[in-house]
Amino acid sequence: MGVLSLSEDAGIGDAIYKLAAEIFPICRSITGPGVRDTLAILKRHAPLDVVEVQTGAQVLDWTVPKEWTIRDAYIKNAAGERVVDFRANNLHVLNYSAPFRGRLSLAELKKNLFTLPDQPDLIPYRTSYYAERWGFCMSQNALDALPDGEYEAVVDSTLADGSLSYGEYLHRGATDEEVLFSAHICHPSLANDNCSGLALLALLAERLKRVETRYSYRFLFAPGTIGSIAWLARNEAAVARIRHGLVISGVGDRGGPLYKKSRRGDALIDRAVAHALEGGRVIDFFPYGYDERQFCSPGYDLPVGLLQRSQFATFPEYHTSADNLDFIAPEPLAASFNAVVRAIDVLERNRTLVNTAPKGEPQLGKRGLYAAIGGDKDAYSKNMAMLWALNLGDGKHSLLDVAVRAGLPFGVIAETAALLEQADLLRAADAP
Repeated sequence: MGVLSLSEDAGIGDAIYKLAAEIFPICRSITGPGVRDTLAILKRHAPLDVVEVQTGAQVLDWTVPKEWTIRDAYIKNAAGERVVDFRANNLHVLNYSAPFRGRLSLAELKKNLFTLPDQPDLIPYRTSYYAERWGFCMSQNALDALPDGEYEAVVDSTLADGSLSYGEYLHRGATDEEVLFSAHICHPSLANDNCSGLALLALLAERLKRVETRYSYRFLFAPGTIGSIAWLARNEAAVARIRHGLVISGVGDRGGPLYKKSRRGDALIDRAVAHALEGGRVIDFFPYGYDERQFCSPGYDLPVGLLQRSQFATFPEYHTSADNLDFIAPEPLAASFNAVVRAIDVLERNRTLVNTAPKGEPQLGKRGLYAAIGGDKDAYSKNMAMLWALNLGDGKHSLLDVAVRAGLPFGVIAETAALLEQADLLRAADAP
């Protein structure tokens, strides 16, 4: 069905980087205009439906909080100079900060400042979603440079009844069985976490629109935790149709790649991504991280894993101002995109076949299946793919099983199996 043609776009890494850079400056949170502004940009690539869930709505065990709007935030010294400026870097404000305006001593101000003493040049990313307070984030070096005295602190924000926003797009395939792709949209100016994931999925959706698929593919761009919980609460029918899924986060740095399995541990998506990573690291599920823990909660137990490059919270740039546009690059973005495409190809083309001439090795030469001329550099792989597909064509092994056992790319096995079907040496396991 040609899904692999998606990966033939040589400029995909540059395109993902460009889109990530466009949404990078926006101050996002779990609610508010930043999410809507980001969805409006992503909507140019994926035809998203934007859903609003009202403040106070009960979603599973959670309640949708007030909507946060931030207009400006700063700390001024006695000379009226901004020593902390939200307009220079939106990480400077405590995300979801309550409004505040006042004059304080440095000692009083420090009670509402967040720094990273062990990384003194960096601004931390901190939030206060469900406990109302005000605050600022700054580098330890900048704080150490502040003299004693009086400072003016202003957080020009609003917490008011409104709504939580998320966007989704359903690419309809030949069946209504779904593959879920999800990326969190709540982080502000953090390039890897998760401008990279948002941009990758938006461009994947744009390209998938042009392809006929077996599965239907649902793309979800929602605030972390509360957003996925709101979607789950409102979409019980769609939940029942999900057969495979991936959470995409932190896919633009030069580490990894890494795949965290679904709660089930042996789902097809787990095996497909592990094979698609071509030597990447695979770890078992644990109930912390991104929204895979919501989809894998025991009441749903969906086969949804997490794809990253460097594992969250393990690299020094994580949740700091160092997670900027210099931390991501087109090459790892392209590699992540192509890994997802290879996993899709497995989901789309994986089948279980039966050898129609299982007694002894069938003569391939007389059927024109062995290379007639020596010297083809791919001849050995192609021939081995045929032999493995026939040998494991016992109705018990899928094409992915064959690829893993043979140590060959899934695409090679799938294409070889199609040739063997044409030669009437393989048939579908459920065919008469």
